[in-house]
Amino acid sequence: MAKKAKENANRVRAALLADGELPDPGSSPVGPGKKGKGAKHLASAGERLAGLQEALFAEGSGGGERSVLLVLQGMDTSGKGGTVGHVLGLVNPMGVQYTGFKKPTAAERRHDFLWRIRRRLPAPGHLGVFDRSHYEDILVPRVTGELPAADRRRRYTEINAFERELTEAGTTLVKVFLHISPEEQLRRLTARLDRPEKRWKFDPSDVEARSVWPAYQAAYADLLKRTSTAHAPWYVVPADRKWYRNWAVAELLTETLAELDPRFPEPGYDVALQRAALQNVGASG
Repeated sequence: MAKKAKENANRVRAALLADGELPDPGSSPVGPGKKGKGAKHLASAGERLAGLQEALFAEGSGGGERSVLLVLQGMDTSGKGGTVGHVLGLVNPMGVQYTGFKKPTAAERRHDFLWRIRRRLPAPGHLGVFDRSHYEDILVPRVTGELPAADRRRRYTEINAFERELTEAGTTLVKVFLHISPEEQLRRLTARLDRPEKRWKFDPSDVEARSVWPAYQAAYADLLKRTSTAHAPWYVVPADRKWYRNWAVAELLTETLAELDPRFPEPGYDVALQRAALQNVGASG
């Protein structure tokens, strides 16, 4: 039984590892192939994820130094926010640190591009989530022509060194590219315009980004190739089907935490003595 469990370990991470050609955005390379099964599998993964995350949080409260950082990247409507809601909603919010990165402010631009990232790294015992990240500072200026090739290569080098620094300090990175098709993005953007309660999520800049779709795809392909490392690999999650996207990210986190095997700290008191004291003290109203 133990041998079989070991053979099945990390199956999702292995299947979704960025190692060349990107999968079909509507495919399901591993795991459930239908929505109904996906919902059941997500519930099961959620139970395991919640337990592992609680152990990590407790470990950090007891002096542990480890943490996990989920980095979500993808084109507009690929589901970064939806993933956070569905997957991180399965765990205790006390142990989660969420940051949604937008266009750098004037104050942030006065610093190195990693400055604002370092300020939002997860504390020990926490599960950090980046909705967009330091990779935006390569993707966007590359497509707009504001980042020369030499500067882009320098930033790749700086990011790889930065992420190695994080892992050596005890942070495990789970970098996920949510891979959506232009056809599905069109459907989702149109739905935002068609539904009054969703129009606040629509940004006219999304239309401009669609007009240079090939440039963004080329930028992502280069980014995945140059920054998927042994210590901080990229995983590509097909994102056309929301239920599959949610299941896959939940499984990636679950497998990562299971491998870390966080432990609840031993109490700093005598359990038997405290149990006896509890029984001897009556409750007062």
